[in-house]
Amino acid sequence: MADFDYPRQLRLLTGRDFKRVFDNAAFKVSEQPLLILSSPNDLGRPRIGFVISKKNIRRAVKRNRVRRIIRESFRLHQHELPAVDIVILARRGLDTLDNPDLHRMIERSWSRLIKKAQKAHKKG
Repeated sequence: MADFDYPRQLRLLTGRDFKRVFDNAAFKVSEQPLLILSSPNDLGRPRIGFVISKKNIRRAVKRNRVRRIIRESFRLHQHELPAVDIVILARRGLDTLDNPDLHRMIERSWSRLIKKAQKAHKKG
């Protein structure tokens, strides 16, 4: 049975990890209120980090709700995702989505990321 934990090994923890993704973003998946940047890693598993500023989502409660929903979706899809480091960037308006809409949007984003990674893998 697959392990659906969310240990530290699945998180981007240091500024260097985030910088590597920002500098070498191989895949970009964009929805109106969300941008996902990712770059391949050699770890054999995906890792995720969040950049959700107060400027774009004012209230901490809403930032935490967005983070929690995306983290849970990542946890459930970690075995389908390629071995990439992922940075989730929240844009203005993400906090106005209700939970089902946010779930649908992140599901679409994971599918697009998987397709882009598979397409790049076939080329290279």
